[in-house]
Amino acid sequence: MTSTQYIGMDIHQESISIAVRNAAGKIVLECVIETKANAILDFIHGLRGDLQITFEEGTWATWLYDLLKPHVTKLVVCDPRKHSRQGNKNDRIDARELSDRLYLNKLSSVDHGGAGVRTLRELARSYLTIRKDLARVMSRVKAIYRSWGIPCAGKQVYAPRHRAEWLAQITEVGVLRRAEFYYPQLDALRSLRHEVRRERLAESKKHPATKLLCQIPAIGPIRAALLIALIQTPQRFRSKRPLWKYIGFGIEMHSSADYRKVQGELPRSRKQVSVRGLNRDCNHDLKNLLKSAATIAAVKPGPFQEF
Repeated sequence: MTSTQYIGMDIHQESISIAVRNAAGKIVLECVIETKANAILDFIHGLRGDLQITFEEGTWATWLYDLLKPHVTKLVVCDPRKHSRQGNKNDRIDARELSDRLYLNKLSSVDHGGAGVRTLRELARSYLTIRKDLARVMSRVKAIYRSWGIPCAGKQVYAPRHRAEWLAQITEVGVLRRAEFYYPQLDALRSLRHEVRRERLAESKKHPATKLLCQIPAIGPIRAALLIALIQTPQRFRSKRPLWKYIGFGIEMHSSADYRKVQGELPRSRKQVSVRGLNRDCNHDLKNLLKSAATIAAVKPGPFQEF
């Protein structure tokens, strides 16, 4: 009879703390190994039985997932935000806690499938990161002018042909040099954004879902590429409800004292359940994408505009 072993790994840059439980839930092995591929595989190959492994989502998660997936029976990358603990904390305790939660099947997993869209996903991440950096630099440019009482509404302050006029309004030498340093950074980020956008659109054309998504009103090639990269595959969601929650459109309902004693029985109370708005634990990039699409759809006559 093949035994099952439950392995919890606490990952760090130089070391991995490991705790192994047997089928009865008892700790049978604890050790620390280097965070190197050969050391990890040597440890895994030294174990017997059905191996189930868990570790927390983080910088090393994708690399470690690809490394271990072919060698184990079950692999769970868990959400660290949902497994915080009270009391003492160190690497050994964390590894034990992970292996215990894996044994009890009390882990909230983070999806690491969808290898077919990994290139598109990485390009989308690059695009979103560059877009956020670009927004920060644009805010810094305007902050310089505003700090010296120079009105700078609109986008003219960013245009290359008007920069000399704007810079001439700054009389302080140090502030002038700071503004001059921001403009090359702005130009470089704009150029990078266009380059990444081109590559992302070219990559998205390889996926049949792009044409289907583009049939949705206000969803063009750019948003379709982001949707595929952020959702990856609808099969990762059990039903529509987890998808709504992931997007940030899940309604949170709060109630308390749901049952009342009436004539010796405890029927459910009919009082109104409190609605606390949409859930905040979501993918904010995906939520912003769909909100912007709805805003664009509202410009044209139809149900969105009437709403």
